[in-house]
Amino acid sequence: MNFSQIGDILRKSAYKKIRTALLILSGLLTGLTLVFTKLGFLEWITMIPAGIVLLVRASDREVRLRSLYSDGFLFFYSYYLVCYHWFVNLYPLEFIDGMTKGGALAVVILAWFGLSLLQALMGGCVFLLAGLLFRCNLSQRFPLLRVFVGAGLWAAFEWSQTIGWWGVPWGRLPIGQSEYLVGLQTASWFGSYFVTFLIVAVNLLLAYTLLNSTKWRLSVTVAACLLVFQYGAGTLIWFTTDVSEGEPIKVSAVQGNISSSDKWSEDSDQKTLAVYSALIAEAAENGAELVLLPETAFPYDLDSNNYAYLNEGFCSMARELNIYLLVGAFTQEGEKDSLNSLVCYSPDGERLNTIYSKRHLVPFGEYVPMRPIIETLVPPLADLVLSSDDIDEGEGTKIIDAGGVKIGGLICFDSIYEALTYESVQDGAELICLGTNDSWFSDSAALYMHNAQAQLRAIENGRYVVRAANTGISTVINSRGEVIAELEPLISGNAYATVYARTTKTLNTNLGNFVVYLILFGFLIIFFENIVNKVKINKKNN
Repeated sequence: MNFSQIGDILRKSAYKKIRTALLILSGLLTGLTLVFTKLGFLEWITMIPAGIVLLVRASDREVRLRSLYSDGFLFFYSYYLVCYHWFVNLYPLEFIDGMTKGGALAVVILAWFGLSLLQALMGGCVFLLAGLLFRCNLSQRFPLLRVFVGAGLWAAFEWSQTIGWWGVPWGRLPIGQSEYLVGLQTASWFGSYFVTFLIVAVNLLLAYTLLNSTKWRLSVTVAACLLVFQYGAGTLIWFTTDVSEGEPIKVSAVQGNISSSDKWSEDSDQKTLAVYSALIAEAAENGAELVLLPETAFPYDLDSNNYAYLNEGFCSMARELNIYLLVGAFTQEGEKDSLNSLVCYSPDGERLNTIYSKRHLVPFGEYVPMRPIIETLVPPLADLVLSSDDIDEGEGTKIIDAGGVKIGGLICFDSIYEALTYESVQDGAELICLGTNDSWFSDSAALYMHNAQAQLRAIENGRYVVRAANTGISTVINSRGEVIAELEPLISGNAYATVYARTTKTLNTNLGNFVVYLILFGFLIIFFENIVNKVKINKKNN
């Protein structure tokens, strides 16, 4: 069966049900590989059903672009409903004062289906743009080019999710490969978007093979070459990377197992201080030189006179235990009244002047975008922000010098935006310290999906990542993305490991998002050549 024959079938109204089933099935299965990463090997084939629909319909000029957009929306909505299923773990939103069970249910449903809807509305453009590019002259002359155009569109879509508050790059395809780290090592050369490109390309090549039974050798050969390159290069990188390069430091990621609902309650400061003081002392007794506490482990303003005693206490602990202590708390700076920060205390008993503050805030968690509109139309969403006022956004990488070791800070949401880690490493960070609060999600898949993002950041930049979470999971990740220390969720303790402050930069750190820009440039060439070709045809006809 060839393209034209399948195209005839697709145009029949009865096929719409089959097409819908293929798109939904493909979206659900692909989403599951991110949730259950042990199934990540299936990610190389789960998009074949959607790929068949895309390759046939996007190439057919009789199929309207709005119909293609609907196909894309359906696929991505199914995909993101799986990726964001963990929103149900937020119920009953006990950390929000006055929230009723009915209101909590409405907010959770709105967040789950609403965020999936928002991402799918943008994802549908992948199919729509495929329709435009597949019908260009170059794609018509070289049908196999459509495979790489489709793969490039998905990679560019993932990159576009890092732009604006509405873009959330949570459901990245490389997360599904976090159990198979050898296949992720090429991210140290060309970034995670390159891995996305290869995954989609292999799926589309296999779909192309099913559609072209007489030309299967070429597409199968190309798919095999991509897989051999991905795992061959990954094996080479794995065994030639010296993970013990650099100055060794014994670190501890502290997990107090104090949930958001507990730590934000009244008179919890002394209980919180007692829990963390004991864990910090335990870490020092076990040889830790650098101790990291989670995001807002102390949800108080350390620059307020009311909590000056905390500053004094942390200074004393750092001096008496002879450690560098990184504490998650709120601070003030200039005209900014509320910053979500990592504050460092030195063995000299001083609070360092350089403070890292969160650069990418969580919409509806730390601030309300378009607040007047949201408060009018959906008041419960505005109530999700725990503080009375929006938190301010931090500026700059603010590299912390801890006894000659340059620490780049990340806080929670920061870690899913690769540019923030990239900027820190470019500014000299030799070690990444990530404080996060995932207690909202209990022990759901969200914890592991979030940690997988930190693994990607480690591989992309060749840096160790120390990750402390309030209720887990807390991990230490080496420069190959391996989790070398881990604390399971909902327990208290320390995750110990020896890390290495690395100064060498990966090819990806030097190139940045070069692969994405190359893909976008390729699209421009296809469009430009198509315009030139049409001009030539018009001149010839005239």
